[in-house]
Amino acid sequence: MIAALLSVAAVLVMLGFLLVIPFGIPGLWLMVCVMLGLVLLGQLGWTVGLVAAGAVLVAEIAEFWILKRFGSAYGGSRKAFWGAVVGGFAGLFVGVPVPVVGPVITAFLGTFLGALVVTWLETRSWGQSARVGWGVMLARAAAIALKVGVGVVLLLWVTVLLVL
Repeated sequence: MIAALLSVAAVLVMLGFLLVIPFGIPGLWLMVCVMLGLVLLGQLGWTVGLVAAGAVLVAEIAEFWILKRFGSAYGGSRKAFWGAVVGGFAGLFVGVPVPVVGPVITAFLGTFLGALVVTWLETRSWGQSARVGWGVMLARAAAIALKVGVGVVLLLWVTVLLVL
């Protein structure tokens, strides 16, 4: 009975962590923490926890790779990449007063503006700056989709393992 309640609670907590990924909160790592807690309680095996941690590490590296690759493809520099990262974090905090959608929208806007401003400072070209900002914003959307996809797979995997 207690194991069943623990399993349901773990899945619900992981679902909550999955939902916060678009807000820039490290939901995947929090999901791994829940899984490692289940490992320590004997509900899951160590292999499951280690594979999950490895998958999340790969997803995190892929996020930066996607941002860098899209930024470069759209003409952005290394400085524009970091401008996008800083702008995204700043936008996340600016949008907090507007519940749920505010942080997501302003994080995307901050990513765009961060890349745009840095590129404009480098090139003095609004067209090039907007192109880089757009590319990095698309990259952020792709990276979030990737991380949410990994989170969905982890959630389904844990659910299946706990039910069997």
